[in-house]
Amino acid sequence: MITLVEPKETTTLEDYGAHSHLASAVRDLRNEAAEVRRHINGRSILMVNSTSQGGGVAEMLPKMMGILKELGIKTRWAVMGSDDPAFFRLTKRLHNMIHGDGGGNCQFKDEDRRLFEYTGESNVDALRNILAPDDLLVIHDPQPLAMGAKLKKQLNLPAVWRCHIGLDEKHPSTEAAWEFLKPYIQVFDHNIFSADEYVPDYVRDRASIIYPAIDPLSYKNRTIRAEELTSILCNAGLGRLANPNLADPFPEPAQRLQPDGTFGPADSPDRIGFLYRPTITQISRWDRLKGWKPLLEGFIRIKEGLNGESNSGDERYRCRAEMLRLIMVGPDPASIQDDPEGCEVLNDLCATYTRLDPAIQKDVALLTLPMSSRKNNALMVNAIQTVSSIVVQNSIREGFGLTLTEAMWKGTPVVGSSACGLRQQIEDRIHGRVVRCPEDPAEVAQVLGDVISADGELNLWSCNARTRVQQEFLVFSQVKKWLRILKRFKTMSAPIDLYSDKVGAYSSVGHLDRTERVHYPSH
Repeated sequence: MITLVEPKETTTLEDYGAHSHLASAVRDLRNEAAEVRRHINGRSILMVNSTSQGGGVAEMLPKMMGILKELGIKTRWAVMGSDDPAFFRLTKRLHNMIHGDGGGNCQFKDEDRRLFEYTGESNVDALRNILAPDDLLVIHDPQPLAMGAKLKKQLNLPAVWRCHIGLDEKHPSTEAAWEFLKPYIQVFDHNIFSADEYVPDYVRDRASIIYPAIDPLSYKNRTIRAEELTSILCNAGLGRLANPNLADPFPEPAQRLQPDGTFGPADSPDRIGFLYRPTITQISRWDRLKGWKPLLEGFIRIKEGLNGESNSGDERYRCRAEMLRLIMVGPDPASIQDDPEGCEVLNDLCATYTRLDPAIQKDVALLTLPMSSRKNNALMVNAIQTVSSIVVQNSIREGFGLTLTEAMWKGTPVVGSSACGLRQQIEDRIHGRVVRCPEDPAEVAQVLGDVISADGELNLWSCNARTRVQQEFLVFSQVKKWLRILKRFKTMSAPIDLYSDKVGAYSSVGHLDRTERVHYPSH
């Protein structure tokens, strides 16, 4: 089942160029693209992934495609789906195993491979009919990998696999997952990863690094004025109208978990208090690897610590901690087709919430955001990240973590874990704080407590974080690196000379980016 997606992008390069802090990046892109267009000779790029909404890939593709098209490079987007839930259970298992979470089972059966290949190959004909022989095929993540490998073999067209996930350590489940995917990955001409540490040994000679990125003028990341901020919160059901509001309420507001385990209005049983209470917020998919449980347990420790002697002499800390609220935010899981675990994780969190002591429960809000309107969803996320006191990403494993990037861009103080993807972005006490062991509630509580106590440092960390995003993680940097990849494909006819002038284990494509990257050690 293949669906062609036509993103509606209204922001142009001229719009970006009108902002003085973005103008130089736009000029660089135009200059680089002029040379690339001569190399690719009018050929088209087809991007393929497994969902059009939810997750970082679906977030990034529309803007990246829009910019490439405006630069004169034809780009299309296809989504590979499946009516068989077993396929997405298998790919979710692969996702977890690549992140080192095999659930005690690192073995694959013959029927797993048959299912993976059958689902992929059943979509081959639909794409083969829209591809020209010299088009560039770009496959994102494992779900469409078998399909991409089959198309590459049949058409001998140039093909790139873009992997957005990985693990920075050796692990039996990770090794088993990479071994399962090896026959398909090796078919591709080139492979792109989000961190050096993620690259499997068997493709190190044909891999390069491109960081994920955000769009600074999107509904999710643009600057929101005070009156617009309060309007969005009220229209999303996250606040109550005390005065007339110019805009109408969203057709589908945010939903909040109630003490009885059902979902209801977000301002019930009381107001969340975004505008006047200190809040710790995590926004992510409902995924076990996002560290939801340790984050909740760490928050509970902060609250329980108020009854002991700890911090008893710091009245300001005590006042903040007493008012502090934890906000856990994720999408309506039914709207994310390729994440079958979402409902299970959310149900588990809901059960944990209903068992909390009422005194703790009143300071925890679990929200689901509708996905039916991308614009409204993005505005909700923007408002929540902007108004939160601290944005946390307590991931046990994280491919990159754009939710942290988004908060850094907004100047909101951030706390990230030591997961490899987050380590690419922040250094402890430079851009925010880092939790070394995100599965340890005691450390989570300690780091969050330190941030609650911090004053002058918060502004410095936030300023550094925004600068870091501007330099490395805006869409212009991402597109520029894609342009360099495309330029190496010359006329985009196979075979492709990507690997001349190798430096170390990486091709010259990877080396081109290597001097531009800054890697922070784990602490």
